[in-house]
Amino acid sequence: MRLRNSATPLASAALALIALQSQPVLADEPTGPIVPSTSGKLLLTGGVSEVEGSAGGGLVPWAVIGGYGTASQLGADAYGTYLHTQDFALTTYGAAVGVANRVEFSVSRQEFDTRDAGAQLGLGSGFRFNMDTIGVKVRLFGDAVLDQDTWVPQVATGIQFKHNEQGDVVKAVGAASNSGTDFYLSATKLLLAQSLLLNGTLRFTKANQFGLLGFGGDRSNSYHPEFEASAAYLLSRYVAVGAEYRTKPNNLSFAREQNAYDAFIAWAPNKHISLTLAYVELGDVATIRNQHGAYASVQVGF
Repeated sequence: MRLRNSATPLASAALALIALQSQPVLADEPTGPIVPSTSGKLLLTGGVSEVEGSAGGGLVPWAVIGGYGTASQLGADAYGTYLHTQDFALTTYGAAVGVANRVEFSVSRQEFDTRDAGAQLGLGSGFRFNMDTIGVKVRLFGDAVLDQDTWVPQVATGIQFKHNEQGDVVKAVGAASNSGTDFYLSATKLLLAQSLLLNGTLRFTKANQFGLLGFGGDRSNSYHPEFEASAAYLLSRYVAVGAEYRTKPNNLSFAREQNAYDAFIAWAPNKHISLTLAYVELGDVATIRNQHGAYASVQVGF
């Protein structure tokens, strides 16, 4: 273990908690074959499920691996999220599996309900855009929990394969394709002594509104580097508050796309369930101005 020089009370408490849990598998690298044990990580250090299914915040993937499995354990979670703005609703659900705190596999489905705005857009009231996402994330180096004696963050790279079922519609509004792939690199630093988590993600994408309006467009069909950031503060062992910001490309002439941000509170009474509530600002969506509202997400796992 590399938890050294942690003289603050909070860091000492974290050390004591790790010792009490008697988790010899908290080493950085697996020391043997994966065994069917679970839940060795500290509470809330696996993040929650972001909109595309990867472990992180609600909008942004983090470098952490989903579930509570450590270096020779498995971890997994399943989630459901509902977002409601003035004119639209988004339901997303999925699951992720973490292997040896090294690799994460995720799958999710997004269902975007245009509600009454669908008639205004010429699609019909209640028209839905459905999108499936398959993700793979690999931790490259660093350990967000153990590396408290260095400024080196945990770093991971990920891929998200997305397919929108409404191909004819998204192409009719100018999208180049109804399928696309996002590539991202995330760095996450957990400062136990300060009860603070910081994350930055660089994403290369063609997605319009996360892919719900297709990929690429008449303005641009090139990959764009987009920046995403998260900050979370642990009010207690069980509760975290924070905020996120996510930039997005602007590929479609018919509707400008704006950046998104949120403010959230997450409560995890134990390692098997967590609840996240947030206020989200999405900006303009498909010509409908200033979309903002609340979302709730429930995650279960181990």
